[in-house]
Amino acid sequence: MIAAASVALVSPAVAPAVAQADPATPSAPHVTVPGGRYEHAVDVKFQVARGTTVRYTLDGTTPTRDSRVYSPGRPLRIDKDTNVTAVAFHGNRASVPVSYGYLIKTAEKPLARLVVMSDVHVGGHAANDKKYESFFDTIGSVFPKPDAILLNGDMINDNGDGKGPDHKIVSEIFQANLARKRMTDTQVLISTGNHDDSLAAIRAGYPKAWFPDSGGGYYDSQVNGLHVLTVNTETYNSDTAQRAWLKQRLAAITADRAYAGKPVLVQGHRPATDTVMDGQQASNPRLTEDLSAFPQAVYFSGHSHLNINDERSIQQRDFTSVNDGSMSYVEMDHGYQMVTEKGLADRFESPTAQALFVEVYKDRTEIARVNMAADKHDIYTDGKWSASWQPPYASAGTLSGPTWTVRLKGSTNQQIKDNFTYTKAARNTVAPKFTTRQPLSAVRDAKGGTAVRIAQATDDQMVHHYNVDITDAATGKSLVSSKVLSDYYFMPRPNTLDIPVPGTVARGRYVARVVAVDAYGNASPAASLTFGK
Repeated sequence: MIAAASVALVSPAVAPAVAQADPATPSAPHVTVPGGRYEHAVDVKFQVARGTTVRYTLDGTTPTRDSRVYSPGRPLRIDKDTNVTAVAFHGNRASVPVSYGYLIKTAEKPLARLVVMSDVHVGGHAANDKKYESFFDTIGSVFPKPDAILLNGDMINDNGDGKGPDHKIVSEIFQANLARKRMTDTQVLISTGNHDDSLAAIRAGYPKAWFPDSGGGYYDSQVNGLHVLTVNTETYNSDTAQRAWLKQRLAAITADRAYAGKPVLVQGHRPATDTVMDGQQASNPRLTEDLSAFPQAVYFSGHSHLNINDERSIQQRDFTSVNDGSMSYVEMDHGYQMVTEKGLADRFESPTAQALFVEVYKDRTEIARVNMAADKHDIYTDGKWSASWQPPYASAGTLSGPTWTVRLKGSTNQQIKDNFTYTKAARNTVAPKFTTRQPLSAVRDAKGGTAVRIAQATDDQMVHHYNVDITDAATGKSLVSSKVLSDYYFMPRPNTLDIPVPGTVARGRYVARVVAVDAYGNASPAASLTFGK
């Protein structure tokens, strides 16, 4: 256990950034090589204004005055997948942080490149036109000409209230951006979700090639010779014809020796039972049952909005399941709180957007996780829920986790399954740890109240949350008892979290105990702090 400390309340240090509107605030650094996908290492230089110092990080955290200094004119070599975050400092002023994501590949050409996205939830042009221009610019930075875009359900916001015509708005936005980015040869393949009104509304809203079903909302497509099967998860459990069709198609495809070692990509809106994210928001147990006979199947699902930063978003047992996140807003597990401008609040949503970039090679499938927008914001603005944050996004194109690599090794189904790597048995067991001598400190918050500042712990994957307990030393009364999310879904991640402590008095004495926990429940030793008079 980290030794307890006793301190008096102090004022926080000068904040690392102020409003960009202040003319004395330095401009955010720019890079000479934009973020994106490259087939070689890249040498990145920062464009530095005279009199400013640029500091940077390569681990997704926010640069501080203690971070590495960029030497002007000397390139920073990026030879592996990396998020580069930089801040310009001038005196006691600092720019807003800006992040750039780099995917570093070899010259090997994939068989197919696909973007997988879901939960677009478009309800009109005004809130979405500029967003999707930004999103397609990000797509183009990774895949200038993707072979296909899989739109995996919930394109609109219908709740049985006749919003089916909104599909035409989605179609207009996507067709305009496909044309603008010269992606007119890119296939678009749509699945139906629970907020998409009827199948007839989908057929009426899009080109036939985008939804080529024969009546039941399911169909077979090929992308550069790769099979993509689209299922209708809204009816799957009770649709005997669809179940028979899926099993027949999978059996025929995997029986073809020429297709050995290749994935059969399957998209369906709802997660299959007992798969990704520990089965959260899943349905369709019969889909799990039917896919289980085919380890070459790679099933992509949306619906949950659960973020793809979390390593539980990929799971292998009898087949591979992958959560594709959300293009409108992401969710976290319920039962936690977030630090907001108004203090701790019950939150499980963030106005960030994510998608998957899938490259299928002869011997493997690489799945990159990319943020379309992951700037730090609260989903409530002036008391109103809103996921319509508008660009520019300082985080566009950053990586929300390491690339997943799926290999289908073996000549039999059992051999393929025996070689799976993203299994429950192989789950991470490394606990987070606090790396500073005093990870907790007592500070005054912006409103003059008392807060306990947590210097964020580190983990080999990510810190998911903190168990925070703060009590009155004299009476034992609990002032705070909460599981506080670590802000891991933002880019860059803040280095500290300030936990407000209500109910303190001028001459009170208090004890804080904080434990860092990862997504699998691995917990750090407790950090302790005694503060007050």
